[in-house]
Amino acid sequence: MKMYYEDDVDASVVADKTIAVIGYGSQGRGQSRNMADSGLNVIVGLREGGASWQKATDDGMKVATIEDAAKEADIIHILLPDEIQEKVYNEQIAPYVEAGNTISFSHGYNIHFGLIQPPEDVNIVMFAPKGPGSRVRTTYLEGFGIPGLVAIEQDATGDALQLALGMAKAVGLTRAGVIETTFIEETETDLFGEQAVLCGGLTALIKAGFETLVEAGYQPEIAYFETCHEVKLIVDDIYENGFGGMWKDVSNTAEYGGLTRRDYVITEETKKGMKQVLTEIQDGTFKKQFADENLTDAANLKEMRVAEDNETIEQVGTRLRKACGLQKDE
Repeated sequence: MKMYYEDDVDASVVADKTIAVIGYGSQGRGQSRNMADSGLNVIVGLREGGASWQKATDDGMKVATIEDAAKEADIIHILLPDEIQEKVYNEQIAPYVEAGNTISFSHGYNIHFGLIQPPEDVNIVMFAPKGPGSRVRTTYLEGFGIPGLVAIEQDATGDALQLALGMAKAVGLTRAGVIETTFIEETETDLFGEQAVLCGGLTALIKAGFETLVEAGYQPEIAYFETCHEVKLIVDDIYENGFGGMWKDVSNTAEYGGLTRRDYVITEETKKGMKQVLTEIQDGTFKKQFADENLTDAANLKEMRVAEDNETIEQVGTRLRKACGLQKDE
């Protein structure tokens, strides 16, 4: 494993570069503000007149249309949602890409799956914070940062790695450490983590636990606290101290029960399902399904969102979070 920290990176390589950050969502906002505060010349490329345009302007950022930002930039850092990157790149960025430019990402999806294909005379790089944009910003302001990844897909100028690390340092990632990887590894492991564990697997596990208790006759509010609310406490402990530290923090009853009963829930069949998730990422099945979904304006996804909102656990959770002062009325 190759890991880079502050002293390993000479950020002067990006000091004279103009960096266009395309998009001003969570990552776009956090990363662009950090780079600007680190002294880099940053332009935010956006749709003129949109809500993000005003937000970026209010934040003190230099704002331009995507086309104008791409024209002016030496480095074009694309932080748009995966499903629209291809269209925006081809129509609004590609016509202005010049030899020696750097095309940069924080997720390898569109490069790995061949949806975006920059010319051979430009760099293709990635630096990816391992956390949400809000944390990228707050930890930077606190004088630290969050860990990240760096990858080089194409090095046309001979200094692509230095450029990517320079931006990662300006964002604050080298304060915590940046691991070198590849576009393939980052994309496939990121998708797998989201689908099998962090988003898909975790929510399914919580929901199944909640339903098991409710179906056995326990109050849904108590079931919610035991299967959902306390997840954050355990995850925070694991995040800070690892599995071993978490086991030391919980009761002996919890430790013994967890260690002796977890295989009842996460079985070999579960592992087979996880392997199927990974296979469908690797062979392009998921990419094709996601592309087909977006051709329908995400009709199926929208239906699933509505269904998820109507789940009993969501209704109970919303009520409890408001009652406990954890969620404000919209």
